[in-house]
Amino acid sequence: MEIVCVLQNPDTLGESPLWDHRERRLLWIDSLGRRIHALDPATGHRRAWEMPDRIGSIALRRKGGLVAGLRSGFHFVDLDKGVVTPIGDPEPDLPDTRLNDGKCDRQGRFWCGSMNEGFAAANASLYRLDPDLAWHRMDTGFTVSNGIAWSPDGATMYFSDSRVEAYYAYDVDTATGAISNRRRFVDPAGLEGRIDGATVDRDGNYWCALFAGGAVACFDPAGRLLRRIGLPVRHPTMCSFGDPGLDTLYVTTATFALGADEIGEEPLAGSLFAITGTGATGLPEPAFLG
Repeated sequence: MEIVCVLQNPDTLGESPLWDHRERRLLWIDSLGRRIHALDPATGHRRAWEMPDRIGSIALRRKGGLVAGLRSGFHFVDLDKGVVTPIGDPEPDLPDTRLNDGKCDRQGRFWCGSMNEGFAAANASLYRLDPDLAWHRMDTGFTVSNGIAWSPDGATMYFSDSRVEAYYAYDVDTATGAISNRRRFVDPAGLEGRIDGATVDRDGNYWCALFAGGAVACFDPAGRLLRRIGLPVRHPTMCSFGDPGLDTLYVTTATFALGADEIGEEPLAGSLFAITGTGATGLPEPAFLG
């Protein structure tokens, strides 16, 4: 196994790594820096696009471009034209929240959770944006939504309320998108760090970044820890499989939680990392059908 710093490009809050199979490139965001990044691993060519607001997550869109969760709500993003088109804001009455972690399920629906920006109240929710562009509040009472991922068959959804270290699994009706039977997934006792962004491999194992834990962890579907891979930074934020074989685990990281003296001690904080040789392979990220 090998861990490489692919790009020493300090993001304030790197998030949402996403393999774009159409362009054979890795996309990710700097949430607080209001940017979407792209990197062609084969050539090293990179680009960045400024966003009009804080951005929490991105997913591919079948019609081209991306669907995204911004502070001001759901949007479509056309990177080629540099156009950001609003869809709607699910929380216009909550000035202290914004959309955060989000991904598409196997049926092409975009799920995105909100977060309380001051970590001060459990007034965040989990939403499902359907292809007809209607959104539905699926669960509520969270502080910071994170860790969204699905089992290979789509019948189980994983979710992390990371600020309070509550990690759940839901049953999913794949035909309707209804969720039920929320239950504890990972026991936080003895776990160093908080489960942030996550993905699932072809075997159904759950890979996640341990924010403030300096590692990526892999859990089996029963929530048992299979392995922990240490990183040279304390605040990894999300991991996702990429490259044409989906056998490289890309990891975004952050600097916002570090003081000035701590940043000096962590010169690679905010960088993009790649882990190879894990023996795991990812699943293609589904595209939003709207």
